[in-house]
Amino acid sequence: MDRVQLVLLGLPILLFCSDMVTLFAPQPPSAPKPNHNQSPASDGLQPGDPSAADASVQEAHVDGPGSGTTVDLKFCASCSYRGNAMTMKRMLETSFPGIHVNLENYPPPFPKRALSKAVPILQVGAMATLMAGDQIFPRFGMVPPPWYYSLRANRFGTMASIWLFGNFAQSFLQSSGAFEVYCNGQLVFSKLSEQRFPSEVELQELIGNKLPDSRFGENQDSQFVENLDSQSVENFNSQSGENLDFQFEENLEKVSS
Repeated sequence: MDRVQLVLLGLPILLFCSDMVTLFAPQPPSAPKPNHNQSPASDGLQPGDPSAADASVQEAHVDGPGSGTTVDLKFCASCSYRGNAMTMKRMLETSFPGIHVNLENYPPPFPKRALSKAVPILQVGAMATLMAGDQIFPRFGMVPPPWYYSLRANRFGTMASIWLFGNFAQSFLQSSGAFEVYCNGQLVFSKLSEQRFPSEVELQELIGNKLPDSRFGENQDSQFVENLDSQSVENFNSQSGENLDFQFEENLEKVSS
């Protein structure tokens, strides 16, 4: 085999080995969650300093209404949904100060994951058979079929097709198409069920209604009642004014007659 054939055969083998190392490598340790109750050590405040009490009081108020609430955004990383997840994360952290938002990959089902790991093996096997089929088939007591010679006549085009179709199949099998939102372990929105992404206002309302001390829905109801009361008062005043004008005209007609 010449150098071009060695490169075309060695590249899939290298990528397959990297996939195997990634598959069986131990998971990295998760980052420690920030503790809002502890004051940072870089403040340099002594326990007897009176400003330390003021700093602790201010720090207690920094948590906000979302303190103690965890939102998990599980999305399909291979579907390029990370940008949407980051947008929703910033929106929730701005709307509910103190909330903790986690971004995680939502993996596909196990059969699709297993098939996606088998695609590189099939690619390497097909390319090796195409390059060295004259030695492989006789070892199994087989005569090379006619389609083997037709594919080998255009070996480089066949290898490129195997590489492209294999990568497409692997990308399809690794995608889940999910964008699931969990609030304190409870599912509040599922793209797999709704077949759409949540809007920012919709997600803000769903998370706001799940907060233990949130008055997100109550504030909307109170604003609606206030608007309704103001409209009722205006209508009542306008109707009262019309009635007074009508009675004044009737009394004026009676006096003139």
